[in-house]
Amino acid sequence: MAFGAFGSAPGTPAVADAAPGRKSPVALLLLLPGVAYLALFFVVPFVSLIVTSVKAPDPFGEIGRYVYAFRWENYAEVLATYWPHIGRSFGFAIAATIIALLIGYPIAYFIGVKLRRFPLLQALALVLVIAPFFISFLLRTFAWKQILADEGPVLGVLQSMTILPDDARLTGTAGAVIFGIAYNFIPFMTLPIYTSLERLDLRYVEAGGDLYASPVTTFFTVTLPLSMPGVVSGTLLTFIPAAGDYINASSDFLGAPDTAMIGNVIEANFLRVENYPVAASLSIILMGAILLLVGLYIRRAGTKDLV
Repeated sequence: MAFGAFGSAPGTPAVADAAPGRKSPVALLLLLPGVAYLALFFVVPFVSLIVTSVKAPDPFGEIGRYVYAFRWENYAEVLATYWPHIGRSFGFAIAATIIALLIGYPIAYFIGVKLRRFPLLQALALVLVIAPFFISFLLRTFAWKQILADEGPVLGVLQSMTILPDDARLTGTAGAVIFGIAYNFIPFMTLPIYTSLERLDLRYVEAGGDLYASPVTTFFTVTLPLSMPGVVSGTLLTFIPAAGDYINASSDFLGAPDTAMIGNVIEANFLRVENYPVAASLSIILMGAILLLVGLYIRRAGTKDLV
């Protein structure tokens, strides 16, 4: 019996089905560099952090020498001592995320929907959103410190308009820290939302108008639900780094000692006090709290299509 060039005899399994479930050696080989990178730069430091967090410093030893005893009390002591900083960190992060969402969503809607007919202007607007990334995070925050300083233009204008009293300050306040965090992370909020809105089928919006729905009703019943994957992604990309931020809340930038966040405490224990077990315990608590809140948020948001 004759067969075609790509045919096979009846009852003979195809080559692809000869070993079902078997992984290609080439594919496994290609995965090795990535797996090795994650193991070396994520798993190993993470395990070291956990081990350090349950040790006690050697009172008669040098920095980095520990008493080899598992001190789970480190976590209880850290929570009892630094719970105001933990609460403040998440409060600032939530407030900054909400502000970034209120500012970033209209920007993303304008670029992704209103400028869709003008590709050149749309591309230019996207460049303007991404432009802050071309400048160092530290330089941007330091620039706002100069703008909001006591001798800066913003405070002088607000005092001349009697909006703020003569002895008021902007830097070193919770408002300045929240503003700085929101400003620095607005692009992280805007870009994922833009990605969702740019793919939005405008015929759904037109259908809402044809059914006599008001623009507000159409937005909350059509546009917002269809852009929720971008909202969830942008919220996570903003909240997670904001909760661990220590630059904006630092006394060297927009913060003060009474606005210190958990990141500032970790930085001080690692680099100044050199109490590595406390710093490691705080880091583990911060990661665990973020994972818990993020998991609850994703479950509450009810979306699986994260972009």
